[in-house]
Parts: sequence; C-alpha cells; structure tokens
Amino acid sequence: LDKELKSKKDAFNDNSISIPFVIPMITKEDKIAVNNALNSVLLTDGPKLIKFEKMFSKYTNSIAAIGVSNATSALLLSLKSCGIGKGDEVIVPDMTFVATASAVIHCGATPVLADVEEETMNLNLSSIEKNLTKKTKAIIPVHFAGKVCKIKEILKISKKNNLKVIEDCAHALGSKIGKKHAGTFGDVGCFSFYPTKNFTTIEGGMIITNSKQISDYTKSTRNHGITRSLDNRFSSGKPWEYDIEESGFNFRLDEIRSALGLSQMKRLDKSNDLRKKASEYYTSQLSDVKGIITPKNSKSNENSFHLYIIRITKDFPLTRDVLFKKLLDNGIRTSVHYKPLNQFTLFKKMAKSYDKLKISNMLYDEILSLPMYPTIRKSDQKYVIKSIKNGII
Repeated sequence: LDKELKSKKDAFNDNSISIPFVIPMITKEDKIAVNNALNSVLLTDGPKLIKFEKMFSKYTNSIAAIGVSNATSALLLSLKSCGIGKGDEVIVPDMTFVATASAVIHCGATPVLADVEEETMNLNLSSIEKNLTKKTKAIIPVHFAGKVCKIKEILKISKKNNLKVIEDCAHALGSKIGKKHAGTFGDVGCFSFYPTKNFTTIEGGMIITNSKQISDYTKSTRNHGITRSLDNRFSSGKPWEYDIEESGFNFRLDEIRSALGLSQMKRLDKSNDLRKKASEYYTSQLSDVKGIITPKNSKSNENSFHLYIIRITKDFPLTRDVLFKKLLDNGIRTSVHYKPLNQFTLFKKMAKSYDKLKISNMLYDEILSLPMYPTIRKSDQKYVIKSIKNGII
C-alpha cells in the first residue's frame, strides 16, 4: 500500500484522532486510472461507463447494470420503473439510511416503516406482514451492514401479494447467497459507491436487473428521458434526432468516476476478505465482554462486512453515549447506524407504520459502529478493544 494511505488520519483534521472511523482505499493505480480518464475527450456517458457497467453486470451475474449518480437516484429510478406512484405504499425497514424512504416520497408514494430483527437489523418478516395493506405495491429490503436479509422469505410474501421487490444493496457489494449476488433476487437491485462503502467512485451508484423493461426505462430516464445513447446519436444519423417519451433526470455517472470504479472493483474480493478478518478479530476479543453483544459472523459469503456494529446493553458499566465519548476522548471515531426513521420529523409527517417498531427503537439506544476498513491495522483494533474494555474498570 502507499505510504500516503498508511499516513492518512482524520478526515476533519482533528489531530487528537488517531483512529478514524473509515479510510477510503485509494491507491496509485486508482489515481492513474482517473488521470487517464481525464485525458479523454469524452468525459461523460462514454466507453469507461460502458466497461464499468459490463464488469459490474458480470460480477453480480445480472443481465443489465446501469450506472447512475448515486444509490438514491438508483432507488428513485427503480421505483418509478416498477410503476410506483401517488397513492401507493412501499414497505421499508425503520432501521436504514434516510434515502431508502426518501426515494419513496419522491415518487409520490408513502413509505411504511417495518420493524427489524434484533440480531441482524434486517427486515422483520412478521412486521412486513403487519404492514401489508391494499395500497402496498412494493417492499424495499435492505441488506443491512452487508448481511443478506431473509430475501427468499420476502420474495414469498411479495409473490403472494403481487408486490415488487427493490433491493437496497448499498451495504452489500460482494454479499451473496451461494453464488447468487444480492440485488439479483428481486425485480431490481440498487448499489452505492459512496466513499465509506466497500469500494468507491466518490459519488456514484448502480442499478442491476434481469428485466429488459426496467433496464430500458432506467437507461433513458437517467439521461433526461432521451431515447438514444450519446454513442448512438453521434455514430449514425443526426445527433439531434431523438425523442423524449417520459420526463427524466440528470443522474448520469461520468467517465472519471467510472474509471475509478473499474480500478476499485478489481480488488473488491480482496478488500472484503480483509474486512472479514478485521470483523472476526473484533468478535474474538469482544464477544466475551459482559454487556456487549457482537454481530454474529457469517461463515459463508453472505456478508460483505461493510459495518461492524456492537450493542452496549444495560449490563455494561457505561451507556452507549458515554462509551462513544470515552472512545472519542481516546482518539477513536465511532458512529451509529442508524437513527430509526420514525424519529425524524419528515417521516413522522410523511411515513406510516402499522407496527410498534419496538426493536428498532430499542437498538438505537444500544448500537455503536466501530472503525472498519480494509487497511485497519491490528494494532489499531487492539487499541479500540482495550479502550472499550477499560470501560469495565
């Protein structure tokens, strides 16, 4: 690795921080790839994007991959491609990033908040059933922290009730059940390449689907609804001769970010292996600590280990918030994923729930995400672990 990568510290220039929450893994090869893309005459909607989409499609074994500006736009386009609109209800987990539900609102539909499982923080099947109404048109399961949810059981519910399934795979780059990648079970899958994710294009996202209708729709609407690609327009006929059949957006993924994605994808599996080892080490050292519940490590490839989240229960001598402050004082950044949607002003007004959301609200008081990235050193993990254990004294 670059010496530069090893020397990176706090993103917010706080010299008291010795262990950041995350360090994006940007290598010399990534920088060369980006510089090469910058030397091209065509800087967006070009050959790098097409190559990136083909690589992602092959990796996930999906028929089509459509690069977009971020995972939020991926969710919005996917919902619209499935016909979701005004008057519809879409079931989403209460424990997720706000974009999952915000995309539903942008479609004119209503997000319906379902509770999560205590162990995995993925969608609770019983809560899905409680939240079904005549207006329900889709479910957005999130593969939380990289662990594949009970997607097969969710598909049974969706089939029985004639619902669309849009998988939120923002955490699930590399997560599979057997050889089947997350995002290929439902109608469509949506991925994020934000800097904290398992690989990054800085900002960016991807839609995958095995539906030609969804593929055609999202390819067009990501680019203002234009019916011809840029390459097609300038390769034959008059470039200004195209149609607009439906109002679209500017959700394109440019050549520079596509080049970075191509470079980063080459080491995704290796990066995920490093995350797995880091996760297993945390668990081996923290699982016996009274008052701390560690995540159940998956022995298969069903987890991309995007986040490492512990729970601070009443048996631990410090509350979660006090431990957070103690770790910060020791130069360690941690975070919480996430504040439940039901506690935000927006979703109190614009979302519904037909369940009590007890588990998500309980978890919110306990969860703490520890530093997790492929290049985290064992010595840094030991310091994090020691600092947590010192809370017992």
